[in-house]
Amino acid sequence: MNLAQRLEAARGGGAASPVGEQPAPVVDQVQVTARVGTPAATPAVRTLPKPRPAATPAPPTDALARLKDRVGKALFERMGSRMNDPSMAEDALRAVVLKELDEVVEEENVPLSTDERQRLTAELADDVLGYGPLQRLLDDPAVSEIMVNGPDAIYVERSGRLERTATRFTSEEHLRRVIDRIVSRVGRRIDESSPLVDARLADGSRVNAVIPPLAFSGSTLTIRKFSKDPFTVEDLIHFGTLSPEMAELLDACVQARLNVIVSGGTGTGKTTLLNVLSSFIPEGERIVTIEDAVELQLQQEHVVRLESRPPNIEGKGAISIRDLVRNSLRMRPDRIVVGECRGGESLDMLQAMNTGHDGSLSTVHANTPRDAIARLETLVLMAGMDLPLRAIREQIASAVDLVVQITRLRDGSRRVTHVTEVQGMEGETVTLQDAFLFDYSAGVDAHGKFLGKPVPTGVRPRFTDKFDDLGITLSPRVFGAVEPAAPRRW
Repeated sequence: MNLAQRLEAARGGGAASPVGEQPAPVVDQVQVTARVGTPAATPAVRTLPKPRPAATPAPPTDALARLKDRVGKALFERMGSRMNDPSMAEDALRAVVLKELDEVVEEENVPLSTDERQRLTAELADDVLGYGPLQRLLDDPAVSEIMVNGPDAIYVERSGRLERTATRFTSEEHLRRVIDRIVSRVGRRIDESSPLVDARLADGSRVNAVIPPLAFSGSTLTIRKFSKDPFTVEDLIHFGTLSPEMAELLDACVQARLNVIVSGGTGTGKTTLLNVLSSFIPEGERIVTIEDAVELQLQQEHVVRLESRPPNIEGKGAISIRDLVRNSLRMRPDRIVVGECRGGESLDMLQAMNTGHDGSLSTVHANTPRDAIARLETLVLMAGMDLPLRAIREQIASAVDLVVQITRLRDGSRRVTHVTEVQGMEGETVTLQDAFLFDYSAGVDAHGKFLGKPVPTGVRPRFTDKFDDLGITLSPRVFGAVEPAAPRRW
């Protein structure tokens, strides 16, 4: 007799449908070779989950749901105010909850095997201490994004493709409790007067929540997960996002303090690429990062991280990205890294780039490098300064040295499709020159995966003259020249 049947029998009911067990995830491992320092050294490896079809848990039966509901309510009653005691450490709270939970399960007097009891306890602990039914998805390294469209519809992204899971919340109230738990931990709030919020989890994963009346079909939650270990340039080369030649050029650009804009659509991996570019910044420089919600994972020692703040319940006290960009200029930064330009702060960012803060990095939403320039023009106009369009374009052409375009292709992969130099103005137009382009001519394989890769256009960017002045050497192969075999960095 399985768990569901025993639960029904204990309550005097008939047979119930089987309970779906959550299968243990089977993860194939691939190895990513770390940067080669010395040829004789044994390369370090990093294991990453290989994309695979996910087995989704079957929905719980009514009997199991009723048991979990009863135990959960009893647990909340027994814990009382201790659940929100700020003086209690997280580990101590967890120990108290698990102790009380064991006692509540004992009082239910339902025959459970050891595995069934552990599973029930883990799921209830997730509801009380973690993020409820989302916890298992957050713990799954193959899941890159979680999308909750109401309590009964939870989708995930795996390998760039969306799929619906059988995971669900018991009710709208259950979903709201989880949302409140997430936003309250980072000092944000969400209610009818402020029904949408941006927040983050402790690991840096980005969270957006919208509740009724704005979300018509129920509270909506979107979580973009980040890797516990930040991706490195070697990882992006292994994934095919970058080529080794492109990585060498970008490394030189960052070291030479060129101003770089990472352009791309939603979910293309702009922040991940920005993280990788920031890893090229030499040690010993003071870096100031500015974000709506802290996501960047810079590995340098001297980093100041600033985060914007929404208004309070009275509509006051907001600190915008633009305020932080202006303030950062008084903080003696060597580099300013803005997580995303999306408003009037673009003007302040361009002015900083033009007034001695070289080597700044930022991202912008656009589909091509040309669109990125047009997008920056629009954002500068949002600053409300009523500047003539030519003055704005001259400011952009003078400030921005390089646009790196990243795209999510239809096979789900994320590739850098353009590395484009901003050369200056020609008449009324900002002139651009591609140094690398993605080659689509190779077609796709039997699984629909693109076989192409980024290739140099053969045109040497003008800013490479600056490399010579700074003693930065590029391999001839970067721009397509043939060279003798030699040890290379990537």
